This record gives sequence, C-alpha cells and structure tokens, in this order.
Amino acid sequence: MLIPVLLFALGLVLLIKGGDWFVDGATGLARRFHLPDIVVGATVVSIGTTLPEVMVSATGALNGQGAMAYGNAIGSIICNTALIAAISVTCNPGPVNVKSMKMPVLFFFGSVAIYCFAAYFLGEFSRVLGFILLAIFVVYMFLTVRQGLKDPETSEDDHEEVKEKKLWQELLLLVVGAALIAVGADLLVDNGTIIATKLGVPETVIALTFVALGTSLPELVTTITSLRKGHASLGIGNVIGANIFNLVLVSGISVALAPFEVPVGKMLFGINASLVLDIPVMLAVMCLLTIPTLLRKKLSRWQGLVLLGIYAAFCILQFTM
Repeated sequence: MLIPVLLFALGLVLLIKGGDWFVDGATGLARRFHLPDIVVGATVVSIGTTLPEVMVSATGALNGQGAMAYGNAIGSIICNTALIAAISVTCNPGPVNVKSMKMPVLFFFGSVAIYCFAAYFLGEFSRVLGFILLAIFVVYMFLTVRQGLKDPETSEDDHEEVKEKKLWQELLLLVVGAALIAVGADLLVDNGTIIATKLGVPETVIALTFVALGTSLPELVTTITSLRKGHASLGIGNVIGANIFNLVLVSGISVALAPFEVPVGKMLFGINASLVLDIPVMLAVMCLLTIPTLLRKKLSRWQGLVLLGIYAAFCILQFTM
C-alpha cells in the first residue's frame, strides 16, 4: 500500500510541475510569435494535453478495440466542458477574444455534425470517415495558425518578456512539461485505482472517477495552471481545442486503424443510451459554454455553475441507470 501512495504523490507532483512548465512554454511561444492565448491553447496546448487519449485509442485500435475511442471521445468532451471549463469559468469569468474563438467553435460543431451523422444514420464509423476526420484536423491546424499569424496581438510587454527565454528553452519547457503531465496522469490514475480498490471502493465508482477523470487530468492541470498565471483564455482555448481533437484526431486515428459499428452499452427507454443521453449532453454543454460567450463576448459565472450542475447530474444518472 505504501508504494502506490508514494507513486500517487509523485504523479501529483509531476502533474503540477509539468503544468507549470507547459503553460510557461506555451505562453512564451504565444508572446514570441504574437499569437492570441486562445489560439495557442486551441492548437499547441491541446495537442499536448490530448496525447494520452491519442496513445490509448491508437493502442486499443491496434489491439482490435477501436470502439473504445467512441466512449472516450464523448466522455472526455463532457468532462472537459462541464467540469474543467466550468471550473475555469466559475473562478475567472470575463471577456474573451471572440474573433479567435469563432473558428475553433465552428470546427467543433462541424465535426460533431459528421460524427452524429455516422452515429445516428450510418450506425458505423468507417475507415473513410476516419480519414475525413484526420483531414479536418489538418485543415483546422492550418487555418487556426494562419489566422493567428494574420491577426497577431502585440504589445511592448510582449517584446520585453520574449528576451527572458530563448526559443529552444520555450520549446524544451513545452515538450518536457507535456511529458511530465502524461507520466504524472498515468501514475495518478493507475495508483489511485489500486488505492481505491484496496480501500473497498466499488469498481463503478473507480471507473467514473479515477479512470474517466484521469484521461482529462492534463487538460484540468493546464486550465488551473493557466488560471493561476492569469491566462484564462489559454485554458478555455485548450478545452475547446481538446474537444475538437477528441473528435477528429483521437477518433480519426482509431477509426482509420480499426473501423467499428456504434457500440451498444446501457439502454435508456429501450434505446442505446449513448444516442439519447451521452451525445445530447455533449452537445448541450458545448452549446452552453460557447453560444452565450460568442453572443455576449464574455464568459459568465452562471455558465460555470450550470455546467457543474449538469456534470454532477450526469454522473449521478450514470450510477442509477
């Protein structure tokens, strides 16, 4: 029991330190190239924090378990939006860069439309769909970076702060920070599960907490670290970007490697629960986070509180089904 506790603590330390370095590297690059925080969060940071899901889904697909990406994508988006983004919005509501936010939001809902078409009308995720999703990822990255370079945010402070670190130092912070986050999350989930099992916590509780939240720990750490360092837009951009990547990168790789039919797990009203509960909740929480924000050009605390309430209700419903 002592070793799992020590490894759990080590994982927590690695997550915290990795989050510090990752955000420092990302914001350093943003200042150097005069990119908005939300653009960096929706591209570079999102790729780094989504790496654990990519590795898990790709490995699963190669082992003939491609369908696991279906649940991972939907579950991670709900957790990212209704828990992680909700914490950020509740703690630090305020104005956002709407111009930079529009493209990630449009790409998310465009990707969701394709994903839902496959789930509701085709009933399967084919290899062709996987390549389409990966193509969307490439286009998204190209357009987002181009937009950021076309409409830079400059200030005198930016030029002064860039001199503090060299480019290779910022890249090193980014890479090492991402690696520490991935290793820390893995240690935390694995050893947290061992500790919970030895304490007699039911397997369903373990799956819903340690395992489900574990895949989103990098996003959670990055968002909290961004808040602490005064870069709330970076955290929100990370969440939106990670949600897009869960649909087009994680799912795209998995489906391209191993096509699968829409899996049937729990039933609700005699229908596949993922079609009447999980996907609608995923759409609802993203609409709640993005639409009022784009219309009012700011994030409000009520959004965060409502999202947290939805996440709590969703988790409770999972227990009672």
